[in-house]
Amino acid sequence: MKLLPTQYSKKIEAGTDEAGRGCIAGPVSAAAVIFSKNYSNPNLNDSKKLSEKKRNELRKVIEKDALAFSVVHVENHEIDKINILNASILAMHKAIKELKIVPEFILVDGNRFSKFENLEHKCIIYGDTKFQNIAAASILAKTYRDELMIKLGKKYPQYNWNKNKGYPTKFHKNSLKLHGSSVYHRKSFRLFDIQKELKF
Repeated sequence: MKLLPTQYSKKIEAGTDEAGRGCIAGPVSAAAVIFSKNYSNPNLNDSKKLSEKKRNELRKVIEKDALAFSVVHVENHEIDKINILNASILAMHKAIKELKIVPEFILVDGNRFSKFENLEHKCIIYGDTKFQNIAAASILAKTYRDELMIKLGKKYPQYNWNKNKGYPTKFHKNSLKLHGSSVYHRKSFRLFDIQKELKF
């Protein structure tokens, strides 16, 4: 796998990314990661390109090697209030704020972000395939969120969250038709045409 650049700037830089934006249940989660300037791990990559086993292995490595990291969840009821884009940005802001080291620069996956405090930032499309700190953030956000959805799924086994993690799979949609929604479903999302029939 191609070695990813360490970072974009010469400053103390935090990479940040989110997971769960396209789900219909559960939170949107975000992580922020700071590595040392000379850090190198060729196994880091976009979490979506890694197997679940590899993501969980790398999570332990990231947590050990990072100078600082944090992961936060913004719950579904907050998503319903402020919309998923704003909730994703809020999650990244919260993750950055919780870092034990204050960054001087923020590197963001994607093309949408709002200025955080007085820090400079740069949005990078497909940043999780280009920069190690963003790739690491994508892995942490994904693994922590998946872990949470598996835990929540024990309360609501009818939706199969241990498998779909809240994404709108065919099984998940059919379960909504049969059982209605749970307290963890995003009520503001247009799930499909029969949404008006669901028991919100």
